[in-house]
Amino acid sequence: MSCHAKVLLKHSLRSPLLHLHLGVVSQTPTLPSYSSSSSSNQPPPPVSAEIFKSGSHKWGSYKLGDLSFYSLIEKLAASSDFASLEELLQQMKRERRVFIEKNFIVIFKAYGKAHFPEKAVNLFHRMEAEFHCKQTVKSFNSVLNVIIQEGHFHRALEFYSHVCKSLNIQPNGLTFNLVIKALCKVGLVDQAVEVFRGIHLRNCAPDSYTYSTLMDGLCKEGRIDEAVSLLDEMQIEGTFPNPFVFNVLISALCKKGDLVRAAKLVDNMSLKGCVPNEVTYNTLVDGLCRKGKLNKAVSLLNQMVANKCVPNDVTFGTLVHGFVKQGRASDGASVLISLEERGHRGNEYIYSSLISGLFKEGKFEHAMQLWKEMMEKGCEPNTVVYSALIDGLCREGKADEAREYLIEMKNKGHLPNSFTYSSLMRGFFEAGDCHKAILVWKEMKNNSCNHNEVCYSILINGLCKNGKLMEAMMVWKQMLSRGIKLDVVAYSSMIHGFCNAQLVDQGMKLFNQMLCQEAELQPDVATYNILLNAFYQQNNISRAMDVLNIMLDQGCDPDFITCDIFLKTLRDNMNPPQDGREFLDELVVRLVKRQRTIGASKIIEVMLDRCLLPEASTWAIVVQQLCKPRNIRKAISECWSRLCC
Repeated sequence: MSCHAKVLLKHSLRSPLLHLHLGVVSQTPTLPSYSSSSSSNQPPPPVSAEIFKSGSHKWGSYKLGDLSFYSLIEKLAASSDFASLEELLQQMKRERRVFIEKNFIVIFKAYGKAHFPEKAVNLFHRMEAEFHCKQTVKSFNSVLNVIIQEGHFHRALEFYSHVCKSLNIQPNGLTFNLVIKALCKVGLVDQAVEVFRGIHLRNCAPDSYTYSTLMDGLCKEGRIDEAVSLLDEMQIEGTFPNPFVFNVLISALCKKGDLVRAAKLVDNMSLKGCVPNEVTYNTLVDGLCRKGKLNKAVSLLNQMVANKCVPNDVTFGTLVHGFVKQGRASDGASVLISLEERGHRGNEYIYSSLISGLFKEGKFEHAMQLWKEMMEKGCEPNTVVYSALIDGLCREGKADEAREYLIEMKNKGHLPNSFTYSSLMRGFFEAGDCHKAILVWKEMKNNSCNHNEVCYSILINGLCKNGKLMEAMMVWKQMLSRGIKLDVVAYSSMIHGFCNAQLVDQGMKLFNQMLCQEAELQPDVATYNILLNAFYQQNNISRAMDVLNIMLDQGCDPDFITCDIFLKTLRDNMNPPQDGREFLDELVVRLVKRQRTIGASKIIEVMLDRCLLPEASTWAIVVQQLCKPRNIRKAISECWSRLCC
């Protein structure tokens, strides 16, 4: 390229076209000639926009100004100005400009960023027919990725199939990775395996991403053994597994509760020279917390630090949540202190979990102290933390104080959500203040916060408990008319309301409706106890026994309240009064025969607490069920080995 041409190109990039709306060209005169001997202090005159119209100057395969168009495409795509992009493409087409595939890939990525996958598909199909730019596997993969990133997996598979048939584009390794991902996401794992097995026939080789994607799909289908076998296969084929591959398998095993195999994989990972990262450790910590092995999770945290892998917010958050879930929120607070000693700072989610847990455990002062410390340390509470505090205060019977925090929350620009309002409603109902609870309901509506099924259930429950059955029935009908899904709490609350109003038959009608619903709407132990207590009040032991039999047939185990209801019934309504030992003993046997040992154990606890000793035969059955023969043999072997020593 001549020096004169380079100067022209440099200044064409500064053309007024770059600052004008596309399609409007300034009426600048033709570029005058100038001598190379001109003074160096005087800049050359500006390049005319007419240079973009000229079709007579060519540099190789490009026309003068083509590069400026390409630069403009990138700028318009970066700003998501798609209307101007379309005008620019049309102008380039009119001027017979040279289109290159890279231009379109830039636009496809912009469409993906703006969540317009169909526009990317449409432009892809126009590339050759309208702009004389042949599509290759690069542009094909770009569009396929845009569709998949948007979560339209079925559409991606349709696009893949259509393009491969109509345009005869040969897929490459990246294409297969994307297709396998889409197939796994829609649950077509067997088809994904078929595609994987056919990769070699297309002269492609699977990489670590291919293996990890397929492993993840298999794990999500519960086919963990097949996924683990792929790990051996990829190493035989010479593909070195990276931490992501191992993490997929370790995560699946931890979720399954198979921590022994997960630990072996971590050892295998280290032997292969693949260093466990924070994701690996976080996955293991989560698995241990799920199994309630919190002390081992803390030990793993120390091991993580020893291996120079820095714990992050996810690590500490998982551990704190594990302690809270096990009813050990105070120990979770100690983890927070450890976090701060290591130079980290607790985030809002850690504080919200701890505050909520401490309130649920009845540790009001500790929860409020933690709230105060959070504020002092400059951690600004968000909606989640405020909601945890409001819920906790309502549990403590301090609904008016919780109301003050709601006002503070709104003043600071944090919008209350359904959980915030429902907690406050529940608090006022439990305090017996229906008027304030209903005001919260109205405020929620005024603030455009949707009334979900939980809010409706709390409203119905509160109205029924406060003897406002008619109002509760009106809310119930409103739920039905608006198509809001009824939950177990709503059903149980209405049944309770009917029973309190001596309308037990109406309650039984709703109960029978529940039995006809899907699994998540089946009566729980609280529902059964409401009806059992109603029949106790009516001195109707035969109907109570009918409900108990339904309860056992439906797989719902009795609890302490169920036992207390029957013990009161046998004591108060039988002549002569009975202590209930034989009844509970028989109940234990029935549960054990149905392989429901946990339920049987709870009944045994009630019997022992009431000094109602089970029969020797009942003890024998329970012990046999609770103690697995393999564990018994192991314990005996250990005893013998110690004795022999």
